[in-house]
Amino acid sequence: MEAWKASKPFVTGSLSGCMATCCIQPIDMVKVRIQLGAAEGGSTSPVEVTKKLLREDGITGMYKGLSAGLTRQVFYTGARLGLYDIFTDAAKVPGEKMPFWKTTVCALSAGGIAAVVGNPADLSLIRMQADTMLPEAERRNYRGVMHAFSSIVRDEGVGGLFKGAVPTATRAMALNFGMLGFNTMAKDALADMGLQKGGAAQVFGASAIAGFFASFFSLPFDYVKTQVQKMKPDPVTGEMPFKGPIDCAMQQVKKGGITRLWTGFPTYYVRIAPHAMITLIAQDNVKKLWTSLGI
Repeated sequence: MEAWKASKPFVTGSLSGCMATCCIQPIDMVKVRIQLGAAEGGSTSPVEVTKKLLREDGITGMYKGLSAGLTRQVFYTGARLGLYDIFTDAAKVPGEKMPFWKTTVCALSAGGIAAVVGNPADLSLIRMQADTMLPEAERRNYRGVMHAFSSIVRDEGVGGLFKGAVPTATRAMALNFGMLGFNTMAKDALADMGLQKGGAAQVFGASAIAGFFASFFSLPFDYVKTQVQKMKPDPVTGEMPFKGPIDCAMQQVKKGGITRLWTGFPTYYVRIAPHAMITLIAQDNVKKLWTSLGI
C-alpha cells in the first residue's frame, strides 16, 4: 500500500492527461500547423489549415503523433499534477488557507520538473506533427514514438532527446502557474461565494477560469518552443536558424511585433482551455473514484 500511496498522485495525473489528449489531439495538430505556418509566412486561419490538413493527410492526419502525445501525458502530466499535489500537501498549514504565493511556487516547481521528464516525448510529438510540412527529402518519417526516440538518439545522441528543454520547461511553468495556481485560487473564491465545495459547478467554473489563464500565460513560450524544436540546419551553410530560445523570440518579435508570440491564440485557447478543463475535471473524478474504492 505504501507503493500505491506514493504513486497514486502520478497515476491520477497520467490518467487525467491521457483522457484529455484523446479528446483534444486534432485541435493540437491544427495549433502546431498554424504556428509553423506563421513562421514560414503561411496561413494562420484555423479553417484553412484544417482543410489543407484533411485534404493532404485525411482524418488520420489529425491524430498524427497520438502515441507521442499519450506518452507525453503519462510522464509530463502525471509528473506535474502528481508533484503539485505532493508539494501543496507539504506546504499546507492545518486550519489555514494556503496563500497564493505558495500555490505559485508549487505550480512553477512542478511544471518545470515535469517538463524536463516529458521533453523526449514532447520533442517527438512536435516533429511527428510537423513532418509532412517538410520537403519529402527532409522528412524524418518517424513510425511512432519509440522509433522517434531511437532515431533521435542515433542521429543526435542522448542529449538530442532534450533539445528545446529550456523553452519547454519555461512554457510548462507558465502553463502550470495559470492552470493549477488559478484553479486552486478559483476554487477557493467560488467556495467563498457559496458554491458547494467539490460540486460540479465549483469544479467546472474553476477549471474554465484556469483554462483561460493557462492559455494566456503559456502561448508565447509554446510558440518559441515549437520553433526551436522543429528547426533544422540550413542545407547550404549548416547553421541553425536560431541560436536558442531567446534569439528565436527576439527574431519573431522583430518580424511581427510582440503580438507575433500570441499567433494562433484562438486555436491555442480552444486546444488548451478544454484540455485543462477536461484534465482538471477528470482528476477530480479519478480522485473520487479512488475514495469510493477505498484506495
